[in-house]
Amino acid sequence: MLSRLMSGSSRSLEREYSCTVRLLDDTEYTCTIQRDAKGQYLFDLLCHHLNLLEKDYFGIRFVDPDKQRHWLEFTKSVVKQLRSQPPFTMCFRVKFYPADPAALKEEITRYLVFLQIKRDLYHGRLLCKTSDAALLAAYILQAEIGDYDPGKHPEGYSSKFQFFPKHSEKLEKKIAEIHKTELSGQTPATSELNFLRKAQTLETYGVDPHPCKDVSGNAAFLAFTPFGFVVLQGNKRVHFIKWNEVTKLKFEGKTFYLYVSQKEEKKIILTYFAPTPEACKHLWKCGIENQAFYKLEKSSQVRTVSSSNLFFKGSRFRYSGRVAKEVMESSAKIKREPPEIHRAGMVPSRSCPSITHGPRLSSVPRTRRRAVHISIMEGLESLRDSAHSTPVRSSSHGDTFLPHVRSSRADSNERVAVIADEAYSPADSVLPTPVAEHSLELMLLSRQINGATCSIEEEKESEASTPTAAEVEALGGELRALCQGHGGPEEEQVNKFVLSVLRLLLVTMGLLFVLLLLLIILTESDLDIAFFRDIRQTPEFEQFHYQYFCPLRRWFACKIRSVVSLLIDT
Repeated sequence: MLSRLMSGSSRSLEREYSCTVRLLDDTEYTCTIQRDAKGQYLFDLLCHHLNLLEKDYFGIRFVDPDKQRHWLEFTKSVVKQLRSQPPFTMCFRVKFYPADPAALKEEITRYLVFLQIKRDLYHGRLLCKTSDAALLAAYILQAEIGDYDPGKHPEGYSSKFQFFPKHSEKLEKKIAEIHKTELSGQTPATSELNFLRKAQTLETYGVDPHPCKDVSGNAAFLAFTPFGFVVLQGNKRVHFIKWNEVTKLKFEGKTFYLYVSQKEEKKIILTYFAPTPEACKHLWKCGIENQAFYKLEKSSQVRTVSSSNLFFKGSRFRYSGRVAKEVMESSAKIKREPPEIHRAGMVPSRSCPSITHGPRLSSVPRTRRRAVHISIMEGLESLRDSAHSTPVRSSSHGDTFLPHVRSSRADSNERVAVIADEAYSPADSVLPTPVAEHSLELMLLSRQINGATCSIEEEKESEASTPTAAEVEALGGELRALCQGHGGPEEEQVNKFVLSVLRLLLVTMGLLFVLLLLLIILTESDLDIAFFRDIRQTPEFEQFHYQYFCPLRRWFACKIRSVVSLLIDT
């Protein structure tokens, strides 16, 4: 009896797994889940811990063993999705950026979105001109340390905070000036609300970039925002397509297709190539979810989407949550006392050092540095004021991010460069939706070959460890070999055509095999089924049976007997 109890308890322990989820303020939430626990169960535990009701904007992200990031699907088992060894490590992040974050019902929701956008600002995903950057940083400063106090905040106090990937002393002075003179008396909640209102007007608000290549082989970043689909190349936004113009999203292997229907019956198909099939599938699923969330009126309108066609084995996916309109209607019905908010304040942060003290840039805590040694730019490009004069929802397809041309090092110090690089490249800091490690390194090495420079800082959203020097050297050799042998889009098109032909041949052979089996059943079996009986009684079948099939069968039998007799004689 005792042994049975012990064996039963050990089996129950084996079915429990430890999960650690990193929250937006860099604290960690640890819990245990059963083997068959769904993603919804873990997400509900997190939201209960955070006292969060407007939870549809958020999600849980994880990294699979192949270094590809995913959003946790709430309708599937957590253990089966992660495919890694416990304990499991995941991240709580904003998945759907609210179109108007200032209109969120509860302060706790606005605070969490504020933390996410602050991360975007620091990691280079949110681009803005210098004046906007100074104002956003001043709002962060006011929210975290309160009003300016000469006794507590000596000269140069703003330099002890890191708001952006890189900034200058001139920008630090501008941040401190705004904090001293314009924001006095604002509570943390008011500063965060003003921060959200300002961030929402920027063109890259809500951008979660996916690195790809276009049909010409040029690097591009695809993103889904609350207002539509965005393609960034260099410092230009080459495409902005509203959600009501997107008719279909599809992928085949590493190729992603976006079908667009614009005014005057004009139809466009945009084609891009992801680094890996897994990255392309993730891009497709993100697009399906964002389109359903922002475009549809009701969740009952959500349909299962398939990417398959005649020659390609496709995937089926269905968005399982509520849509934006339903979320807003549900939020309006919330009636409770505002929950208490435990703000991070001056607690050290692993991945967003804007709330840590220390020397500027040099001692900022890094989560995991890239092993590839790439030179850091002397100054980051700032954008002209006209580039961000209107929010993304009212922009045309031809809007661009205009770079500021540097004439000298001194001129670069005068015209402060904030976030934008020579080419829009959030990969220089963090890829929220990354591709496999070797694909990202390949892209970076190609940038070095072309003479471009960039800096790499990766946000700690996974438990992946830093590679050793030997591994880096070996990886570098492999990547250079890949760069030399990397084919263009034409080669990929040829490979796709060959695969299509092979699939066609396999399908044809399968159909012929099925027909052969049916023919044998009709002629050789004694099955007395009405369907078979009707076919056997037709004149055409009788003629085929006696004039063709029976002689062919006798010929095969004769050949088989001769072969068998030959084998016996030998």
